[in-house]
Amino acid sequence: MKINNINIKLSILPILVFLIFTVGLILLSFFGPESMAVVIRGNLYWMIPVLILLLIIPMVLNYMSRSEYDRLIPYYEVEAKNVRIKLINESMIGKIVRIEGVVERTHFQFLNRPQYVVADRSGEISVKMFTSPDEDVKVNDVVEVLGQVIKRYIATGDPVINCVSIRKLNKKIETASASGKKTRDD
Repeated sequence: MKINNINIKLSILPILVFLIFTVGLILLSFFGPESMAVVIRGNLYWMIPVLILLLIIPMVLNYMSRSEYDRLIPYYEVEAKNVRIKLINESMIGKIVRIEGVVERTHFQFLNRPQYVVADRSGEISVKMFTSPDEDVKVNDVVEVLGQVIKRYIATGDPVINCVSIRKLNKKIETASASGKKTRDD
C-alpha cells in the first residue's frame, strides 16, 4: 500500500495476531459454550472494529516512522561524511556518516526492523534500521547507507549505524573477506 509516496509495509506479526484473534472469535462464537457464543454474537458490533484496528494501528505506525525517516534524508545527505567502515569507532558516536559496501547478511526483515551487515574492503559493520526500507535489499547488493553512528545497546557495545536510508547502487565493491583482509567482528 502506498500513501503520499510512502510504501506501507505490514510485518508478519500483526497479520498473525489478526488471524489468531479472528479465528478465535469465530470458533468461540460458533463452537464455544452457549453462554460465551451468545455474548460474543451480541458484541460483534465492537469486536469487528477492534479486529480491524489490529491491522490499522501497525500500518499507521509504519507510515509515521517511514515519513519521519523521509524527512530526515535531505538533512543527512547534506551533513553526512563519506567514511570507510574501518574508520568508524567510539569517537564517532553521534556523527552522521555515509558508507558504501556490500550486504553480507540480513536479519529481521520480516519484522520491518531490518539489520544488515555491510562490508567494504576495510571491514564490516552492523547497520540497523528501525523502519522498513524503501527498497528490498538482499545479500550481495551493493548499497549506500546514510545514518548516524550509535552504540549497539544504547549505552554500551561497539559502534553500529542507525540507518536512515539504504539505497542499492549499480556497481561492484570488493569486500575485505573476499580480498583476504581481516574484517571487523559483528
